[in-house]
Amino acid sequence: MCAERRRRPRPRRGFTLPEALLAIVVIGVGLTGVLAAFGSVTRNSADPVVHKQMVAVAQELLEEIQLKPYAVAAHTAPAGCARDTFNDVRDYNGYGSTGVCTVDGVAIPALAGLGVSVTVASGTLGGVAAALKITVTVQSAGQTLTLVGWRTDYAS
Repeated sequence: MCAERRRRPRPRRGFTLPEALLAIVVIGVGLTGVLAAFGSVTRNSADPVVHKQMVAVAQELLEEIQLKPYAVAAHTAPAGCARDTFNDVRDYNGYGSTGVCTVDGVAIPALAGLGVSVTVASGTLGGVAAALKITVTVQSAGQTLTLVGWRTDYAS
């Protein structure tokens, strides 16, 4: 009898060089796709914030104008960014500014990239002849937002 044991061949462990290269290529292609998707999302992530700022500025200005008294005749509005001397709706006709300012004319640095313009025109709203159509337009780099509101002479 043979006292020597027969050695069984061990199964090989690990992987070969071509398998390692293939794994590196597959992982690299997958990472490239994921990073490209993240880059696209990151580039466009500020757009909703700018749009929301534009909507907020337009709504604030439209509400400010609609709260002013109705005026039959147009007045000459002072030039500049300040709106504290505007005493009726028609004073806002032709108002425009690059950048956004408070009512008393103080520029808001965080909104310097926005431009605002306002038109006020006579119109008829639902059979009411004494109505003014207020159009507020806010511009940013390549984007324009327009809100339209009405003010009627309901007091007379």
